[in-house]
Amino acid sequence: MNNSNIQSIYSTFIRNELSVRYIYCTKQRLRHFHYVAFCYYFSPVLNKSWFSPDFNPFFFQALKKTGLLMSDPRLRDCVKHMRQVTRDAGGHVMMDKALFKRCVSNIILLLTKALKKKFIIPEFEKFTLEIDTMFDRAQRQEGGQVADYIPQLAKFNPDLWGVSLCTIDGQRHSAGDTKVPFCLQSCIKPLGYAIAMHEHGTEHVHRFVGKEPSGLKFNKLSLNDEDKPHNPMVNAGAIVISSLLKVMDFLKATAGPEYVGFSNATFQSERETGDRNYAIGYYLKEKRCFPDNADMMAALDFYFQLCSIEVTCESGSVMAATLANGGICPITGERVLSAEAVRNTLSLMHSCGMYDFSGQFAFHVGLPAKSGVSGAVLLVVPNVMGVMCWSPPLDRLGNSVRSIHFCQELVSYFNFHNYDNLRHFTKKHDPRRKSDEDPVSRRQSVHERQVRIQQRMTSLNL
Repeated sequence: MNNSNIQSIYSTFIRNELSVRYIYCTKQRLRHFHYVAFCYYFSPVLNKSWFSPDFNPFFFQALKKTGLLMSDPRLRDCVKHMRQVTRDAGGHVMMDKALFKRCVSNIILLLTKALKKKFIIPEFEKFTLEIDTMFDRAQRQEGGQVADYIPQLAKFNPDLWGVSLCTIDGQRHSAGDTKVPFCLQSCIKPLGYAIAMHEHGTEHVHRFVGKEPSGLKFNKLSLNDEDKPHNPMVNAGAIVISSLLKVMDFLKATAGPEYVGFSNATFQSERETGDRNYAIGYYLKEKRCFPDNADMMAALDFYFQLCSIEVTCESGSVMAATLANGGICPITGERVLSAEAVRNTLSLMHSCGMYDFSGQFAFHVGLPAKSGVSGAVLLVVPNVMGVMCWSPPLDRLGNSVRSIHFCQELVSYFNFHNYDNLRHFTKKHDPRRKSDEDPVSRRQSVHERQVRIQQRMTSLNL
């Protein structure tokens, strides 16, 4: 790490995030320097070390505006070091060049990207304002019924509603009930399939399961012409995939440090009310769909366990972002899944992921997604971000009413649809560009300026 990198960070830090209200400098004194503890801009006129009790909170606040959370494992050492320095100094930090360098030395590249707005969503605050607006509109959606055929699911409050997102750079945002644990249910299917692909490869996995949409209900007793489950997103396919898996460590790796748990009560409910799945299991056994030496009852039991794995919107969004990032967890940097496994998983999520609504969802939203009867929708915007939406009331096809509305709003405003042509669909906003680079924002800015000029001329009677 060289001095030019630190100077570049601080230059950006001041230009974008800080407010210097009044400076009175001599070699002995510095009065009312607001927000920043040390800066190369002013290093020629500052003492080598000087008093700045406000450094930590405003430094962290500036990072938060870029989308980074203080719980981000990449920031852990820096945050720990700065807070320890503050405690050791009794709340008053004497921050000099050497101390700051020690605090940020491990994250210099991350800070450079963050403060220079080089993340995938450069104007993150502006982006999240739109997300919050969409969240509020979706919250007003009425209708739907909470799934009641599994007793534990029927206990959830229908007013619960949460959305979390995580970009491929680890930018995070949450709105609503995002810390309430819920079971993944069918949202586990793409993750289980991806893990099986990662461990066993495409050829081996697809000896036992197909790749086509079934056109039937997700829990139908049906196989394709080759006597295989149609795809891994229906119950029959997921049960077969379960016979190939060891999964919990992988799930925890895709979520980074975020919550992944298990609901034993839901597992017992699944067991007691799973007659349809037992019937599917025996049908699969009759047709010899399982791998050699696989235990059908053990596979079913494991499938029920997988459906009972708990996440929150926050941890689910990191899982989705791992898929969006080609199998690398964005907040740990660990490769969890192979690129081939992720590509195949996203392909099947796109065609088969939303029950009998899959075709409509692919047409209108155009993004890979998977829904579950707990009310969850795991949405992937490839190379951009992952989203987890959750609201228990379901429509007649088993998808969350609010989550579907949110996804449709998302692609109606931003050009995230797989087939949005960037050249011709200029009426949509591209959050991957800065405001001055986005043609829609530029056009709106010109219009706003023209309106202001006209208003000014009118007020002057010109």
